[in-house]
Amino acid sequence: HAARLLRENGYAAVSLRQIAAEANIKAGSIYYHFESKEEILHHVLEEGLRVIVQEVNKAVAELPPGTPFRERLRAVIKSHLHGLLQVGDFSSANIRIYGQVPPDVRKRHYVARRAFADWWDAFLEQAVAEGALRSNLNLSVIRVFIVGALNWTVEWYDPRKGSFDALADQLYTII
Repeated sequence: HAARLLRENGYAAVSLRQIAAEANIKAGSIYYHFESKEEILHHVLEEGLRVIVQEVNKAVAELPPGTPFRERLRAVIKSHLHGLLQVGDFSSANIRIYGQVPPDVRKRHYVARRAFADWWDAFLEQAVAEGALRSNLNLSVIRVFIVGALNWTVEWYDPRKGSFDALADQLYTII
């Protein structure tokens, strides 16, 4: 309930009282499970990123050994988008509220974000080693561009205007 409310309304607009009402519990009961709103935020952020990482890892693991980089990239893009747009509210809440949360929550979540950025960096380094990307490109810029483009879809993608598969294919083609 918290993830959906945060995704829809943003950090500042959501209170513990609203979360409790959505969960059909008394506001004070939240404290049996979480110490504060910040702890709930941390869990929403962590779960949101975990879903994306899990989807990406699963897609890559299912590819046969020796799959060319471009096909691995297609699988990574589609699975990243799937984690964002198709698997609940946590991932889209993560993207929408990260910039709004208090610095201590952001700092606590940074470890997980950095680990995923490191995964992308290694993935792109493999592309360079395989000759699929030029070696004179700044891989950090490429990572931020790709991940940023994928993450921003939570703001504009409307399934009524095109299928998820068409979106994933279009973004793969652009990237």
